Amino acid sequence: MEDNHTVMDTTLEQLVGSLKDTPGALLPILHRIQDQFGYVPDRALPIIAKALRCTTADVHGVISFYHHFRRSQPGRHLLEVCRAEACQARGAREFERHVKERLKIGFDQTTADGEFTLKAVYCLGNCATGPSLRQGDRVLSRMNPERFDKLVEDLTTYKLELK
Repeated sequence: MEDNHTVMDTTLEQLVGSLKDTPGALLPILHRIQDQFGYVPDRALPIIAKALRCTTADVHGVISFYHHFRRSQPGRHLLEVCRAEACQARGAREFERHVKERLKIGFDQTTADGEFTLKAVYCLGNCATGPSLRQGDRVLSRMNPERFDKLVEDLTTYKLELK
């Protein structure tokens, strides 16, 4: 475990060091760290604070202000359900209820098997074809319980190719 922390600390120090002199460096640093690890680990806060000459409370304040930043490791698949008005008008509330029941989790939670993390978002820019859901880099339109169940099945089914 200590080796993993040493590797993580080294990576964090390199990431922070490469961006610390950028104007407004905190947000680019946080984005880069989240891109690298999938979240902003607690270990990053003192490293960032030291490099930017601020307090860990300052760094924490920025992380907690922006919903985009995660403080824990997400599941293997991040699912973001749009809760904006246009999607709500197209049935997003019922869809959201189905998603939560199917995964047995609420927003900002991860399934027990670590497969899915569920997040609420407020507009995916796909208003005409809601309800919408983002899975990774894909925005999926006209979601309904059947399409969601198929998505979950596809994401949790492993295909073996025999040669």
